[in-house]
Amino acid sequence: MVSNNLLDELRNCTQIKFSGTLNIQLFEGQNWTFYYRFGRIIWATGGIHPFRRLKRQISQYCLGVDSNKIRLTATDLDVEYWDYKLLTLLYGREEIDSKQVDVVAQAIIAEILFDLAQQTNLLSVHGAACNFARNPKIILDLPNHTNTFVYIQRMEKELRTWSDSGLKHFSPNSAPFLKQPAELKQIVTENVYYNFVSLLNGKYTLRDLAVKMRQGVLQIACSLLPYIENGYVQLIEVADYALPGVEAQSKPKIQAQVANSPLIACIDDSPQVCQMLESIITSNRMRFIKIPDAVQALSLLLEHKPDFIFLDLIMPVVNGYELCTQIRRISRFSNTPIVILTGSDGLIDRVRAKLVGSTDFVSKPVVADKVLSTLRKHLVLSNECARAEC
Repeated sequence: MVSNNLLDELRNCTQIKFSGTLNIQLFEGQNWTFYYRFGRIIWATGGIHPFRRLKRQISQYCLGVDSNKIRLTATDLDVEYWDYKLLTLLYGREEIDSKQVDVVAQAIIAEILFDLAQQTNLLSVHGAACNFARNPKIILDLPNHTNTFVYIQRMEKELRTWSDSGLKHFSPNSAPFLKQPAELKQIVTENVYYNFVSLLNGKYTLRDLAVKMRQGVLQIACSLLPYIENGYVQLIEVADYALPGVEAQSKPKIQAQVANSPLIACIDDSPQVCQMLESIITSNRMRFIKIPDAVQALSLLLEHKPDFIFLDLIMPVVNGYELCTQIRRISRFSNTPIVILTGSDGLIDRVRAKLVGSTDFVSKPVVADKVLSTLRKHLVLSNECARAEC
């Protein structure tokens, strides 16, 4: 059952024909924002995969638009509704029409409502509540002909069906990962095994797979459920894609890496995250090394001896917690700053990361200002510790 407080607040905003934003915050620090116009929800933001979600909807409903070529300016990223601005930018360039804008907006609102409802439903078991805040000052201008009550009815029906199918504790934003390939090969056909190996690599969420395979996410999840229950497949958390490359508005990037400058390592299997960090770091006259394979991380760290390490939390085979523990056991890196990259900035993650020796957290998607301030802070502290030991 969906939280009554949540439903009441959504309905109240509709009944009073509210215009503005409704911000919803959970005790874990997760935020969602719904943009109302005359009582109708016309846009929504928040959750753990904002760019992955937008990219998925564009690929599904805006054929001909290459989401990999989308670029945003730093000014675009200053607002919470950057995804709305991106969509209206495509519309302004006549790359998509008003019907496509409407369909993408409806799909995003429906996804976010489902995720929020599932999250509040699980947390209500522990007595947790939502915090609501309305702001009438921010009003977006986007036509949406779907009544809010229709969204709510759809969300309640989808959540009930999802739970009744045995999926109550599984998120459609989690990614299936083939945990026991050798054992699975013995019980399925060669064709099924090939599909599992190629698709269940821990990089595509259930929703991503639904779009790739042109099936409903419920159908995908139900088909995998027996393999999950028998331990062949595991659902894991995955990070969001990095935001589209930011176009420089002033000074050009400095491509050359300066000798003897700090060497920054990034252990992350996402090419987009590594590319974004490399751009930020090298343009600020620091050296950069990317390590996409966690299995090879320790040997490469020992070879290159970086001064600072960015470490992804969710990776196939070895997760960030395990790898951080292993790195800290090496005396060379006992005081090296290790900053966790994660799309889920919850209290439990922070506590666990501290226990295994991490220095700090940076939330995805990575933003230049946050990356640079974190680097300056911990490189200074690291240098002070090194001088104190001399």
